[in-house]
Amino acid sequence: MSIFKAYVGIDYSGAKTTVSRNNGLRVFKATQNSEPTRVESFAGKNLNWTRKEIAHWCLEQLKGDDPIIIGIDHGFSFPMADMERYKIRNWNQFLEDFQKYWPTD
Repeated sequence: MSIFKAYVGIDYSGAKTTVSRNNGLRVFKATQNSEPTRVESFAGKNLNWTRKEIAHWCLEQLKGDDPIIIGIDHGFSFPMADMERYKIRNWNQFLEDFQKYWPTD
């Protein structure tokens, strides 16, 4: 039994601007009782998402009472050589290091 009530997967693209409609942006959502289904953009069924719209949609999902997990597939990663060089061995160390050197707030 999972602790999450909903699962979101985002096929992400950093191309263009945050407000550009991009066919490389797709959002899918599943629940414990349903298969993943594609989520339509705010603009309508036949229009692609913008990264800004996805961010707002995610915020709305996170405001609910049910636990949700959101996974984003994009090309942002760190080489294993860097992880080894800086002796990062677990997720908490990674987050601490990332926040220290790449603040995002």
